Amino acid sequence: MIQPHPRISMLEYLIIFRAHSPGLTNLIQLTLLSAYRQMGWENLTSVSEFFLLGLSQQPEQQWPLFGLFLSMYLVTVTGNLLIILAIAADAHLHTPMFFFLANLSLTDTCFVSTTVPKMLANIWAQSQVISYTGCLSQLYFFLIFGMLEASLLAVMAYDRYKAICYPFHYIMVMSPGLCVFLVSASWVTNALHSLLHTLLMSSLSFCADQEIEHFFCDINPLLSLSCTDPFINELVIFTVGGLTGLVCVLCLIISYAYIFSTILKIPSAQGKRKAFSTCSSHLSVVSLYFGSSFCVYFSPLSNHSAQKGAVASVMYTVVTPMLNPFIYSLRNRDIKSSLKKLMWARRTHSS
Repeated sequence: MIQPHPRISMLEYLIIFRAHSPGLTNLIQLTLLSAYRQMGWENLTSVSEFFLLGLSQQPEQQWPLFGLFLSMYLVTVTGNLLIILAIAADAHLHTPMFFFLANLSLTDTCFVSTTVPKMLANIWAQSQVISYTGCLSQLYFFLIFGMLEASLLAVMAYDRYKAICYPFHYIMVMSPGLCVFLVSASWVTNALHSLLHTLLMSSLSFCADQEIEHFFCDINPLLSLSCTDPFINELVIFTVGGLTGLVCVLCLIISYAYIFSTILKIPSAQGKRKAFSTCSSHLSVVSLYFGSSFCVYFSPLSNHSAQKGAVASVMYTVVTPMLNPFIYSLRNRDIKSSLKKLMWARRTHSS
């Protein structure tokens, strides 16, 4: 029998010790790096690709998953693009509320297009490979549109607060300049935030296992593959990411606290029921999105379950963008009327 190389055995022991000791000391880290150098492994970051294991590794489940996610993707893209087209074509919908809805639909389309097409392509080609550069690029755009979704939900809550609580000053306060500023500020801040996470991820060293137990490149699965201590990455997630999420949540809570207070003062019972029904639909999507995302990103890495994280990610990366057109827009009479006009104009033009 061939005896294992003593240096390799020592290295494996250190890797195991590292995996089970989150509070690894600097001395052990230096010893691990020294062992790599002695073995001639000079470049720890020379990872050219990763393997996305997806939601299931069972061969008989791949094609049902392909059909399910393809259907959900087509519904999401079609619904959101129709909303954008309807708002752009109808001058009566050029208001702050529909301006934010159009941006939300655009964000949902980009958000779901960041992850699902790669998953479908991997199933179709029966390949799990994604390049290192492709993985970091996917992470960057995923973070941008994911955080932009949260920001727009908060902005929309603020818009409804102004419309319901201050209806006579609404047009003056929610000017086109302010609406453009709120959306632009969301884009810029989230782009910088995503760039920070991506740069920190690129500074980590990856080795040994390159299998990502997910259907896309997310932060927590990538951190679990790192050979270096991801303390700084985790600190940024809990501080910068936590602060960003806290601002959005506080904006939602404060806005709806004032909205509910105003609704309770409405004398008509029918008016109250209609207003509460609209708010409950919005809050259900907000709860679904923020609840599942917080469970994924703000749970300790040692207690993080890859399977639970993947399921929760499906809820806010695929299900929520698919439901948003129905909840926010397709149930709106103005959107329905605009869509009917669009379809009628197309039929008239074709004939």
